[in-house]
Amino acid sequence: MERALITGVAGFIGSHLAAELLRQGWSVTGLDSRSAASDPVAGENLAVLTGDPRFQFVRADVTVSDLMILSEGVHAVFHLAALAGVRRSWGDRFGDYLSCNVLGTQRLLEACAAADVPRLVFASSSSVYGQGGGKPSREDDQPLPLSPYGVSKLAAERLCLAYARQRRVATSVIALRYFSVYGPRQRPDMAFSRIMRAAVSGRAMSLYGTGAQRRDFTYVSDVVAATIAAATADARAEVVNVASGRSVPLSEARRAISRFVGSDVPAQRRVAQPGDVEATTADLTKATELLGYQPKVDLEEGLRRQWEWIAGKDCPAALAMTEAVR
Repeated sequence: MERALITGVAGFIGSHLAAELLRQGWSVTGLDSRSAASDPVAGENLAVLTGDPRFQFVRADVTVSDLMILSEGVHAVFHLAALAGVRRSWGDRFGDYLSCNVLGTQRLLEACAAADVPRLVFASSSSVYGQGGGKPSREDDQPLPLSPYGVSKLAAERLCLAYARQRRVATSVIALRYFSVYGPRQRPDMAFSRIMRAAVSGRAMSLYGTGAQRRDFTYVSDVVAATIAAATADARAEVVNVASGRSVPLSEARRAISRFVGSDVPAQRRVAQPGDVEATTADLTKATELLGYQPKVDLEEGLRRQWEWIAGKDCPAALAMTEAVR
């Protein structure tokens, strides 16, 4: 039985990753600074894991806790703990982003190196690219992040590669640049979650910009598949895109959600925020070659699954509407 350590396990992607690793027979230690008692969203995510005897939850903070003990005997570390959010990263909170995203990563790298952990998989972000230049972003493009959040993720990514390239260090690294991940249990502040919850409540959602901005939306199970493949891929220090390979306007996604709901989702337009990019799209050549990655869930199906989860959780009558539009 292989043993994994997941940081940020109480988060959206972390909890999905842990559930799939357990399904595949791994033993999983999950670390997070949040707990079910302190955070209802974390509690909801952890609820899908806590009944499995091969799962151990440890409440710990990557910026201060003893990570060496947790790393011992681990075959792969999946580092997903981070302070997320482009818009919130401006101003006097940037110190928190540096502490969690950069210092926390450096401390984990030190622990992995000391414990001879074979592989660390780091959750990076498409935010490191910036605008992307209107063509699919490749891993060898010059990164030009447009937000403090993007800067912090790029710094952490470069730290990971620097540690992996040291002589006599056992830990190899693959940094995965995730593009706009969505699905059941998506963070409440993210676009699809806000649109769908507005549909359930009948209240208008905040729409930043025109809605014409394009994103390479990636379903969470595809992200999980790529992340697990990265644990055993033949690599020493690599960066890899993980996306759907298709860039879609946010307005198109809103229309798809409206079809499930049966009516338009009300929106209150707001000005575009600093750090928001016009378009993201990924070149998946490297992901295909190195990870054998092929995204399987298209946007229509992924949105349906996320809507049915939110509708079933928040409003049983709304779930019936999704059946009517099938």
